[in-house]
Amino acid sequence: MEAELRALAGSVPDPELPVLTLGELGVLRSVHVSGTGHVDVELTPTYTGCPAIEAMSADIEQVLREHGRHDVTVRTVLSPAWSTDDISAEGRRKLAEFGIAPPRPHTADGPVPLSLTVRCPHCGSTDTELLSRFSSTACKALRRCVACQEPFDHFKEL
Repeated sequence: MEAELRALAGSVPDPELPVLTLGELGVLRSVHVSGTGHVDVELTPTYTGCPAIEAMSADIEQVLREHGRHDVTVRTVLSPAWSTDDISAEGRRKLAEFGIAPPRPHTADGPVPLSLTVRCPHCGSTDTELLSRFSSTACKALRRCVACQEPFDHFKEL
């Protein structure tokens, strides 16, 4: 039952990046059902103070109620903190397909290697430049590809 409810909650689109689901974004931490049928959902925002967390919570409550679960609590949990490593491979693929350069995956233990290159999601060039440290949301930066001259968002590594 919990796996089915987790899949439902995880299928909710992110309000700021509707190309991704909350499951793909990695903000859905857990779904538990008590013996009385109460559903407790835990979400971790991409950053403390994220304004989308209220919309995420309301959307999860709505989808679970539409599937017969009326006793639902969605709680925000801040620990462990969300990281761009929590974005699934499918989520990264969808970001690139949508024209947003996905964050580079952290594949090894220890410090994240410093890399100044960001691949253009339009043409694949790594010859890109930073236009603004912030874009449409605080978790994205605005970049431009020098090769194809197209601007694009880059989901910053956290």
